[in-house]
Amino acid sequence: MSNSQPGFTPAQTYQPPPPHSQTVIIQATSSAGVPVSNEPTRIVCPSCHAQVLTTVKHQATTRTHCWALVLCILFCWPCVCVPYCMKSCQNANHYCPNCNAFIGTYSN
Repeated sequence: MSNSQPGFTPAQTYQPPPPHSQTVIIQATSSAGVPVSNEPTRIVCPSCHAQVLTTVKHQATTRTHCWALVLCILFCWPCVCVPYCMKSCQNANHYCPNCNAFIGTYSN
């Protein structure tokens, strides 16, 4: 006697696994669609959909380091910290204050 269930043939008890469906998640940065500047900007957050004034965090870039190196090479070593203090020598990264989502970057 076989171990099959009554009313089913062995071919009917096997069910192949469902085909793998690929879920594609696209995370779009809205820096191209949202006009940002060097200062906080009032926008509608693409993540939480709230109207907010962005939080800006300035970050030193390769250009900032190059200017500091040039000042050092020109024996202006007391002024090496100036590019790190100037907002115009750094990128402005905008974040939503509600959900901390990245909004975009303003490069000078």
